[in-house]
Amino acid sequence: MTVRLTVAQALVRFLSVQYSERDGVRQRLIAGSLGIFGHGNVAGVGQALLQSELADPKALPYILARNEQAMVHTAAAFARTRDRLQTYACTASVGPGSTNMVTGAALATINRLPVLILPSDVFATRVATPVLQELESFGAGDVSVNDAFRPVSKYFDRVWRPEQLPSALMNAMRVLTDPVETGAVTLALPQDVQAEAYDWPDELFAERTWYVARPLPEASIVDKAVDLLRSARRPLIVAGGGVHYSGAEDALREFAERTGIPVSETQAGKGSLSYDHPQSVGAVGSTGTTAANALARDADLVIGIGTRYSDFTSASRTAFQHPQVKFLNINVARFDSTKHAGLPVVADAREALVSLGSALGEWSVDAKYTAAAQELTRNWNGTVDAVFRPSADRTAADGLLTQGEVIGTVNELSAASDVVVCAAGSMPGDLHKLWRTRDPKGYHVEYGYSCMGYEIAGGLGVRLGAPDRDVFVLVGDGSYLMMSSELATAVQENIKIIVVLVQNHGFASIGALSESLGSQRFGTAYRKRTGDGRLDGDYLPVDLAANVRSFGVDVIDVHTRTDLEQAIRTAKAATGPIAIHVTTDPLIGGPDSDSWWDVPVSEVSELRSTQAASASYEESKKAQRPYLAPVEGDS
Repeated sequence: MTVRLTVAQALVRFLSVQYSERDGVRQRLIAGSLGIFGHGNVAGVGQALLQSELADPKALPYILARNEQAMVHTAAAFARTRDRLQTYACTASVGPGSTNMVTGAALATINRLPVLILPSDVFATRVATPVLQELESFGAGDVSVNDAFRPVSKYFDRVWRPEQLPSALMNAMRVLTDPVETGAVTLALPQDVQAEAYDWPDELFAERTWYVARPLPEASIVDKAVDLLRSARRPLIVAGGGVHYSGAEDALREFAERTGIPVSETQAGKGSLSYDHPQSVGAVGSTGTTAANALARDADLVIGIGTRYSDFTSASRTAFQHPQVKFLNINVARFDSTKHAGLPVVADAREALVSLGSALGEWSVDAKYTAAAQELTRNWNGTVDAVFRPSADRTAADGLLTQGEVIGTVNELSAASDVVVCAAGSMPGDLHKLWRTRDPKGYHVEYGYSCMGYEIAGGLGVRLGAPDRDVFVLVGDGSYLMMSSELATAVQENIKIIVVLVQNHGFASIGALSESLGSQRFGTAYRKRTGDGRLDGDYLPVDLAANVRSFGVDVIDVHTRTDLEQAIRTAKAATGPIAIHVTTDPLIGGPDSDSWWDVPVSEVSELRSTQAASASYEESKKAQRPYLAPVEGDS
């Protein structure tokens, strides 16, 4: 039997009956569609979504977004919140509407998050080429701007004919549900093909379940891993995002408690252990705690669990300085498991930890090592206390709050189940080292792509994925000005997010980095141009609070800690989106991590500041290591 539908109608009907299942728990794979319509999709996918909504509003719910890049961020944040078992489809018009999604696709793929991207494309028939918004390639007739999605997608296809749709859809679902291969999946849809009718086999639209497996570790590799662990004297766990995606938090806690091995965390892995767990030493790397970084410096075995070992995690390969340091990497992706010449335990994180724990028996590290790690953590906690509630000599001279005070106040007054969202600027680094996470889902900082503008859009995705949690979106003025449009979507859908908008008159993070590199904070402050041609005049009179209010969002202006505390209580009681606007001192940063990040400095310069920074850079480079030594016994 067949049913006659357009390509777009078939697409929507197919997506509405796809499911994922892991550990016997089944859920809709595609929770809905985010989109902005234009001439490239309004009569195709747009018509199909309308028809679907009229027949069954719950089949594939549609959310009107305001920015194409932002809606992909929303889908990625939703997928992360749902442990990569669910996502959204994103549809956009031909040309700029579609290419606006390229940045979102890159973010999803870099962070290994499943998102289905449906860019509209030029006419397959080429009957009126060149059409509006078409790129004409002098060297190839089958190239369009959507080919820009190829390098940032884990799977790309262009549906030139209706007959190609089933295989494209099956491959798309395969990649979306594969823990190793997942990321952005792009199906480019020519606008004429979207509206073309075809007789489809009924079985294409039967409910279909995609099973997400938990690969088990190879027994011989487990034996080698046990040998490595037993021979280690100062092992350190680096917990990455894979701990969360596997749901391995309990397995990690039990493993750490049994062995006494301290646990450090990457940005994506933060919350793998509660901050106050005896084995938790906090963030590691360039934005880490002094406790975790001291342990990393002397670790003879690094156990990476679900981590990509980004340069912030390894402090640009300076974090681990033991001359015989070895790496034991647990990862579902072999690509990541072999990094730093580590012993690859290619397996699901939860299953690998259970297997290792069972094989180790009663083995544990020396109690003195555990005690030393806990003492380092107690010292760091004292540092955090001082940042959250600074003494008089550490407060801003002009009475402004510091960014650390804002973070601390939000942290202390939010519930354990609340979620903090951030992505770019100086706040992610401060949050990584300072935020006291009490719930595995309480921390959501996008730091794979660290994309400015992610925060508000990402906050919507988190709230859609966790509707019973309050979501605190911490965003600086720089990131806010890049992409605030999704506040309109929050009002439209009455999606409650609490936006804490921090005004520091520019790019505070890059300003501090610029100063450290000898570039004197050039071009990083929001100032007027003066008569001498330089941007060093008065601060721009941008009223961010008024801008937020223009979306129909209530805004609370705060000036003191008492104001902020009351504002947070008010925001917690609100039933819709709300914002808190606070100005902070951009020159008072967070505590030092006693670490490094490799950002090259000009080798020659007329500026003394740059010359000094260059000399410091060359000295720091001496600590970099290749991490290429093979693990003994590894074959």
